[in-house]
Amino acid sequence: MSTVRKYQPYYTVVDYQQWQGDWELWHGTAVAMSPSPFGPHERAVSAMSFQIQDSIRQCGCNCSIYTGLDWIVQSDTVVRPDAMVVCGAQPSLHLEKPPVLTIEVLSDSTADKDRHAKRELYESKHVKHYLIANTAARTIQWLELKADGKYEDVSTRINNGEFSVSLQDGCEIQFECKSAFG
Repeated sequence: MSTVRKYQPYYTVVDYQQWQGDWELWHGTAVAMSPSPFGPHERAVSAMSFQIQDSIRQCGCNCSIYTGLDWIVQSDTVVRPDAMVVCGAQPSLHLEKPPVLTIEVLSDSTADKDRHAKRELYESKHVKHYLIANTAARTIQWLELKADGKYEDVSTRINNGEFSVSLQDGCEIQFECKSAFG
C-alpha cells in the first residue's frame, strides 16, 4: 500500500448518508457528482425512461424504472445511475441489489467515469444490461453480460436505430434511438 493511500479518508454508507449535496461513494472514496446536467442529457434520460415505462406497461412484467435513485452496492460504494430498471421486489428506500439494466448518458464531465469505472463496477456486480447513451453522437452503446461474467458490446444488434432488451419472463424493452435523442 502506498503511503498516500494510507492517509486518504475512507468512508462508508453510514458516512455517505450524512453528507449534503450530490455525491457518490466508490470503494470508500467520496466522488463529487457533476453539476446538474444540460438539456440534451435530461431529454435523453426522460425519453429513454418513457420508452422503458411504456414497454413495461405493455408486457405487464414486475419491473420498474428509476431515475435519481441511489444504489447501495456495498458498505463502501453508492452510485446513482441516470436510470435503472429493477425487476422483482421493488425498493422501499434505496436499491440494495443489482438492477437488471442501467443507463448512463455521457456528458463531458462524466464520460470517462461512465465508460470505465462504472462499466467495471456494473460488470463486477452482474448488471445484465448497460446502455451508454451519447447525445453528441446520437448513439447508444449496448453492453450485455455474458455467461463468463464479462460484458460484450452487442451494439451491432441495434438495427436501423431500434433494438429490444430482454429483462425477464419474456418482458422486452423496446428502444428507438431516434426518439431517445429528440
